[in-house]
Amino acid sequence: MANKRSGTAAPAKAAKPAKASVTIEIARLLCPAPRVVENIANTFGLSVPDFDGIRESHESAFRKMWHSFDDALNEKATMMHFQRIAGSLVSSAVGAGRFYSEKVSAAKDLTSRLANDHRDEDRDAPVGFDSKAQRAREFAADMAMQAYALLAAAEGAVSAYQEITGEEWKAYQAPTQGPATVERRSAAAEVNAFTA
Repeated sequence: MANKRSGTAAPAKAAKPAKASVTIEIARLLCPAPRVVENIANTFGLSVPDFDGIRESHESAFRKMWHSFDDALNEKATMMHFQRIAGSLVSSAVGAGRFYSEKVSAAKDLTSRLANDHRDEDRDAPVGFDSKAQRAREFAADMAMQAYALLAAAEGAVSAYQEITGEEWKAYQAPTQGPATVERRSAAAEVNAFTA
């Protein structure tokens, strides 16, 4: 659209960036796989989180919550409530998986002599102290265990959600508002009649 005074085009409105969706599939891709967790645990002398135990305890917790409501929630309210709770656990796993991935990249960069711009980092740390690269690798290993444990919790929540609602869990998506139709305008006028 041209500006009448200057004859130049008016700046276009910036589109809102699409919000990254949160799915259990994304969590699975970002968090370390069981084989990777085993390798990390063996290499760094860490304990592997009890994936099945964490998953089962979260499934059980969801069932207990569901039964505690008795008949207080109707079907739609039950779906909405457990969708939100499962969503928070899946979001937590996705966040942990992203953080883990970032820390692995940082550890690799610090360890690689070619990727390191700070040549002093190539030298070993004084005797008795870990180098910055060593600390980065150890931190990434700890984050792997945490991401793996949080993925187990998310898997339990998603599984329980399907059991409770009969539907596969999906992140909440706000409905998009289309242009106002005659029906919507009519409904708005009728609702406004109550506030006069």
